[in-house]
Amino acid sequence: MFNFASHMGINEKQLKILQVTERLFSEHGFDGTSVRTIAKQAQVNIAMISYYFGSKEKLLESLLYYRSQGFKAQLKEVLAKDISYLQKIDEMVAVMIERVHKNRRIYKILHFESTTNTRRSIINDHLIRKKETYKIIESFINDGQKVGVFSKDVNIKLISSTILGTYFNFYYNHNYFKIIHGWDPDTSIDHFVKNELTQHIQITIKALLTYEN
Repeated sequence: MFNFASHMGINEKQLKILQVTERLFSEHGFDGTSVRTIAKQAQVNIAMISYYFGSKEKLLESLLYYRSQGFKAQLKEVLAKDISYLQKIDEMVAVMIERVHKNRRIYKILHFESTTNTRRSIINDHLIRKKETYKIIESFINDGQKVGVFSKDVNIKLISSTILGTYFNFYYNHNYFKIIHGWDPDTSIDHFVKNELTQHIQITIKALLTYEN
């Protein structure tokens, strides 16, 4: 498995700081979280955070960069495999769902930050990186269209939205889904996401990509 933290040159202390920052920012917001609190919960001194990241704004920027580049690296790893286009779709979807399920906090932070103009430049930089990742997916689907695996009539821009939208609709309504699916009390959300939800989304995306009008 690709270890992006190691590839990026992040040591254990930096990673712990980023993880604590992500949790606190998602729970209390950027403005509601102090560097002192981050340092205390990460069990480091404030000077170390300043040394590694500089300001609190730079800490947010580093967190967003770390998460976005981690996904980009995993995506490239999947698409470089010597497997079929449809198998790559399955793996790409699995990676996306696994990452969003494990890293839900970053989406909460992004949602909050996107509603303000306080740190707009940081969000804009993140959106540029996000567009770079989209271009990788777009290029892959275009290649599949050229060889006749994927339909020409595909709204590529909505593929990621379909994947993430389905996941978040499930996650924020999982108590309802527990009822209609008649889950056994011992069935965890993690188990359902990894098995049933991921498989459903894989089938959906492959159907969208191969359906001919």
